[in-house]
Amino acid sequence: MKPIEVKGITKYYRENKALDNVTFTMEPGKIYGLLGRNGAGKTTLLNLITNRIFPSSGEIRIGGESVHENDSALGIIYYMTEKNLFPDSERIKNIFKWTRQFYPAFDMDYAGGLSDKFGLDIKKKVKSLSTGYASIFKAITALASNSDILLFDEPILGLDANHRDMFYKELLASYADKPRTIIISTHLIEEVAPVLEEVIIIKEGKLVIKQPVEKLLAHAYTVSGEASKVDKYTQGKKHTGSETIGSLKSAVVLEDIGLKDKALAKELGLKFSKTELQKLFISLTN
Repeated sequence: MKPIEVKGITKYYRENKALDNVTFTMEPGKIYGLLGRNGAGKTTLLNLITNRIFPSSGEIRIGGESVHENDSALGIIYYMTEKNLFPDSERIKNIFKWTRQFYPAFDMDYAGGLSDKFGLDIKKKVKSLSTGYASIFKAITALASNSDILLFDEPILGLDANHRDMFYKELLASYADKPRTIIISTHLIEEVAPVLEEVIIIKEGKLVIKQPVEKLLAHAYTVSGEASKVDKYTQGKKHTGSETIGSLKSAVVLEDIGLKDKALAKELGLKFSKTELQKLFISLTN
């Protein structure tokens, strides 16, 4: 398995700067969440990693090799896009066979088994699939590719709750069977959080944070109570985002809770609570 290095990536679309000097390294064999609001630059980054578009400046390397016009580096990646890139008039079973020509490790039996589990009729043509089943078809193709690096852009678009739960379970089972690098870009943060090992959060084209989920949440908490007292408590602390309802306020603090913090909170009549990933994401990107 090979690391993915993003080095000083900037990408312009005419006057619009989609990514701004983004640098980080993804260690191999982990499940990453690529998170950001609409237009933050997530899909642009995925397209750059797969060499579908080119950076205005900077470089992306996989295993030390640039992805630019490098078939060996790109050959270990499978990218499930939000858009359908398959021929509309082709049957699913034929696309599975066709995919095997480009990804020799593609597991036809596994793809067939997953199709049965999800109730996907592989005799159907792509154009006849609903939004949900189109997502299921693309997700099955990605998982069955057995690629070392899997990129998922909104993989659960249109899926109902049962199918979303099935997808997460199959993703983890596939990962346990063959550890690999998996990057998931999604808006359903609360649902995907238990699956993720690390998160990469992008805001307006800039990297906000890249950190293991467990570590990130261990060093963050929510303080809530009377607005003026919350303001007094957070003064001088590293905090981000707040929510005010009437006279009450809550704020996310990005620090450990010390003895002095507990004493001050007690004095001010404030309460501490754990911060979930989705709330932390909202506070970091507002």
